[in-house]
Amino acid sequence: MVTPLLHPHRRPDMSTLHHDGTAPTAHEATVDDLTYAYDGVFDRAHVERAVTTARESLEPNAAIHTYLPILVRRYATELLAAEAQASGVRLKAVPEILFVCVHNAGRSQMAAAIAEHLAPGRVHVRSAGSAPTGEINPQAITVLAERGIDLTTAYPKPLTDTVLHAADIIVTMGCGDTCPIFAGKQYLDWDVADPDGATLNQVRDIRDDLQGRITSLLRDLNL
Repeated sequence: MVTPLLHPHRRPDMSTLHHDGTAPTAHEATVDDLTYAYDGVFDRAHVERAVTTARESLEPNAAIHTYLPILVRRYATELLAAEAQASGVRLKAVPEILFVCVHNAGRSQMAAAIAEHLAPGRVHVRSAGSAPTGEINPQAITVLAERGIDLTTAYPKPLTDTVLHAADIIVTMGCGDTCPIFAGKQYLDWDVADPDGATLNQVRDIRDDLQGRITSLLRDLNL
């Protein structure tokens, strides 16, 4: 993740009550925090649009409503970071790989987690879904935990032009023609089995297949 530009002055107390004595809503607190973090990069109106987009993108997924405020904050941060990279405001220190599948609940999440595990700090990864839904496949969580990789905080996210523009390499798995093509990007389409409905041993095979492909990709990138 790109480190936000920090303001040189002391960070304001975001817990301060409104003039009428009410506390800021989760939405307002998120906008306040990200406006501060991206001071000099995006104005407040721009940050608020990103937070609203994040909330509207994640709200239809009833499976994550319990953690919605936390995930909205995380996703809005990702959107702003990707936009800063795509626009050239923030230069990328490492290659950016975007993994895409349909639901962003299995293959693309597994691939992103494995790539980050294999090349920590040497590559930046994101994942997204052409039609994100539900929760992360529990068997995907189990088989990655067997390799010491934590997938418990992941959540399905939609594919956007912003994250596509920020990526250097875009790896698709089972998305068909739903992923737009942008000039200057390297595209790879991997024929990887879908873990949805698969047995635990089959999901282990999918994990190993992904690890082999990712290892080869990282070697090609001299990582």
